Amino acid sequence: MEAIGVLMMCPMNSYLEQELDKRFKLLRYWTQPKQSEFLAQQADSIRAVVGNASAGADAALIDALPKLEIVSNFSVGLDKVDLVKCKEKGVRVTNTPDVLTDDVADLAIGLILAVLRRICECDKYVRRGAWKLGDFKLTTKFSGKRVGIIGLGRIGLAVAERAEAFDCPINYYSRSKKANTNYTYYGSIVELASNSDILVVACALTPETTHIVNREVIDALGPKGVLINIGRGPHVDEAELVSALVEGRLGGAGLDVFEKEPEVPEQLFGLENVVLLPHVGSGTVETRKAMADLVLGNLEAHFSSKPLLTPVV
Repeated sequence: MEAIGVLMMCPMNSYLEQELDKRFKLLRYWTQPKQSEFLAQQADSIRAVVGNASAGADAALIDALPKLEIVSNFSVGLDKVDLVKCKEKGVRVTNTPDVLTDDVADLAIGLILAVLRRICECDKYVRRGAWKLGDFKLTTKFSGKRVGIIGLGRIGLAVAERAEAFDCPINYYSRSKKANTNYTYYGSIVELASNSDILVVACALTPETTHIVNREVIDALGPKGVLINIGRGPHVDEAELVSALVEGRLGGAGLDVFEKEPEVPEQLFGLENVVLLPHVGSGTVETRKAMADLVLGNLEAHFSSKPLLTPVV
């Protein structure tokens, strides 16, 4: 398979990059100063694209690669891949589900605890010597809080199961009511927010779910409510979120994702009720290797005419 051209869109994992280099003819898109010319020169040799949550395969890229057969995504989310164009062109698409579920759900609980118990602020308090001058102020309990989840898929369900261990009542919103669950279903996001202390965004990003958390939802969550986003940045109307936090209309937020990553609104930097992470939901050594192995396995399966491991298209 060493002659098969694989276009890697951006640096995403050193192990994956090394293995792709060993097994295929690896082309590093981000290193090319004249990318349009590069694509034109390599168009007949590129048969696979490897993308991730920040750089995938849009319609223009797919049209520029007439020999493209598969997009193997180093992410579970596919919002950076034009699935309609892939179907139209007969291009296969895979992602990396399941292997990152635990890490992302763990991080959601970590964000909840960090916001409610002010863990980051407590750490700073000790480091700057303030403890010697007096105790840290009281914070807010997590156990027993009503947790609302937008999207009860793999990750949403894993968050729910973890929150149950804290004796939290679980509410959720999804496109349809789920069978085989005792969780409380709400048919609208606003209704869910109104009946939750903590709102967790865990759905896929689509045109329909873009800005699914808007001003109305934020106001329904209220000045004691906490928003946790471990989905995608565009799920939340970021300008409305910032204004709500600055004005005290929202109690707090734990954010792993942002609308224009890696750009983060500077108004959030000074707020102690906000915890900001650099999109590290699946960012453990163990999970990133498992994700890389899925990407490699899907590519090798495709080019060996075997069933794909995690087909989407």
